[in-house]
Amino acid sequence: MMNDHSFRKSLNLFDSTAIVVGSMIGSGIFIVSADIARQVGSPGLLMAVWLITGFLTICAALSYGELAGMFPKAGGQYVYLKESYNPLVGFLYGWTLFLVIQTGTIAAVGMAFAKFLGVIFPWVSESVIWFQYRFVKFGPEQIIAILSIVLLTWINTRGIKEGKRIQNAFTSGKFLLLLLFILVGLIFATNSQAILENLRIFWEPQKHLKDSGPIPLTGFAIIAAMGVAMVGSLFSSDAWNNITFTAGEVINPKKNIPMSLFLGTSIVTVLYLLANVVYLTAMPLRGDQNGSTVFEHGMQFAVSDRLGTATISGIFGSYASLIMAAFVVISTFGCNNGLILSGARVYYAMAEDGLFFKKIGQLSEKGVPANGLVVQCTWACLLCLSGTYSQLLDYVVFAVLIFYVLTIAGIFILRKKNPELERPYKAFGFPVIPAVYILLATFIMVILLLYKRDYTWPGLIIVLLGIPVYFLWHKRNPTN
Repeated sequence: MMNDHSFRKSLNLFDSTAIVVGSMIGSGIFIVSADIARQVGSPGLLMAVWLITGFLTICAALSYGELAGMFPKAGGQYVYLKESYNPLVGFLYGWTLFLVIQTGTIAAVGMAFAKFLGVIFPWVSESVIWFQYRFVKFGPEQIIAILSIVLLTWINTRGIKEGKRIQNAFTSGKFLLLLLFILVGLIFATNSQAILENLRIFWEPQKHLKDSGPIPLTGFAIIAAMGVAMVGSLFSSDAWNNITFTAGEVINPKKNIPMSLFLGTSIVTVLYLLANVVYLTAMPLRGDQNGSTVFEHGMQFAVSDRLGTATISGIFGSYASLIMAAFVVISTFGCNNGLILSGARVYYAMAEDGLFFKKIGQLSEKGVPANGLVVQCTWACLLCLSGTYSQLLDYVVFAVLIFYVLTIAGIFILRKKNPELERPYKAFGFPVIPAVYILLATFIMVILLLYKRDYTWPGLIIVLLGIPVYFLWHKRNPTN
């Protein structure tokens, strides 16, 4: 430690699971299935995309459990990569996390919070822009997003107990509301005509983008379409690893972190699958972008891709938009609290290793990395103003998968390199399940390299830019 203050063990199994669930569920589940529907054009393949995403997520979570038991330290995945490989690999992850992954997600979730709040309070409108210069925008939407990030950052500087209270409250609320949405949708929003239409084309894939007509998919093109479609589902299921960042504050981390990873990812996967069943029973997957009704638009061309609103519009009419907006506001606020709470712990661990600003490695009298929280908040707020957060996240999806693959491959490396290390929990299904994850995730990356080059190379460049930064930082601190 760089000062006399220390982390306070305050997170039990429920708290840890709430961070996993709360960090995963944002606004994506109510939006991204529209794009997936356009990419694959088949109800069967839509569900397959979400099933594969859930399988990958749970496999990764089960594998991370072994690493969490071996290294129950603040920083989580950064520590695992550093111990499995070397400090450079750990730094590249922390660099990308700070520059784009964590702060970009915080900015995107903050802007989603403001956008849906604007549905309830029209004065918070994305169409109102007070100042704009190139990609920089400033208006009420940006103000609300920034204020929400600043408020949550301030709450988390007050101590881990304050942060976990917000997390538990909002995670419990969004879990119950999402469960209610599923029940209401299955009971009251079911449309027999939509079900028959979706069953008719259940395994008939076709691509139908907004700027082109339907294109039948055959052979390898089906696999490629699924790989590209998984960009949205993977991001909607991401951030489950954030609990590993807070290991220094988890009670009995060797047991509770692996268990919370499994419980949290399993709960969210089931909820996501059920939500998509609701969509498919409420409206046809295929639609017409020039249609005049929810049914005619279908899932593919739901207005602004808001499938949640489209699903319950037949029940609540004009109030559907307000109801879903309120839900997403609650969901995104709780999601951002988990991201803000956990992210700063990685920068703290990096600073302790001399790979980030020295003051970031200091804990406040409340036992939290307050300086790290402030720096994270500042950069996330700047990304809100830049308007580039969404594009950055698209760019970095490839890099995120690289670090997941490297981390899980680290289990194989550490078993050979350090067989003597205590392993209170061993990766479930080792070596098969970790190997399956590595193969599937690598295959998806190859698909993205072939078919989404605009999304892959920029992400790689962001990661590689960290190499000279690492050596410059190492030169400043030669004792590392």
